[in-house]
Amino acid sequence: MARMVRKQVYIEPEQEARLKQASLQSGESEAQLIRRAIDQQLAASLGFRDLRAWEQERAFIAALMERGPIRGERTWRREELYDR
Repeated sequence: MARMVRKQVYIEPEQEARLKQASLQSGESEAQLIRRAIDQQLAASLGFRDLRAWEQERAFIAALMERGPIRGERTWRREELYDR
């Protein structure tokens, strides 16, 4: 695990109660839930993109393209895709 930096913050009593409940339900520590919430908030507000996920997707697309055209006809209709 990476080196952690200690931060002390103040939260509302209602937030503490909800945090404790979420920790009990998930089995994760309160600290882990707080770290995840910080990551999610920063990603949303800063427009952060997971570059590893994009690279994996790019590699997947490249592998499909290397296969070339698929022979034969489709076995599905576009409308069927919307039901998934």
